[in-house]
Amino acid sequence: MAVDIQGLAPLLQVFDMPVSVAFYRDVLGFDLVGHSPFYGDGLFHWAMLKLGDAVIMLNTAYDEGERPAEPDPKRIAAHDDTGLYLGCADVDLAYQQLLANGISVRPPQVVPYGMKQLHLHDPDGYAICLQWTA
Repeated sequence: MAVDIQGLAPLLQVFDMPVSVAFYRDVLGFDLVGHSPFYGDGLFHWAMLKLGDAVIMLNTAYDEGERPAEPDPKRIAAHDDTGLYLGCADVDLAYQQLLANGISVRPPQVVPYGMKQLHLHDPDGYAICLQWTA
């Protein structure tokens, strides 16, 4: 008997919450639907964002006062091992929208297993693939 699962919401550890929220909200179009209490001027440690059926949660990688001045390059490089594959019916339009938002991406490609894919990275180095059946 299968467990009755009703969705999936990956939790990503991020270096700079305002930068990450701005990327998912202002570049990809997610809505900020929840966050932890404010600990400073507009700052919070956890956020939930939603776009269509896609839900993602962000959490600060460091507690208040413990964040280093710059991201750890090894940590960022390891984030490329995590890939978020998001269904996107119009990959070509998404490509144009990303370019218009100043995001440097290569044009979409159709891969051998029949998906049209557009690859990019979020500010923390997490891999994102927007894809749809070609």
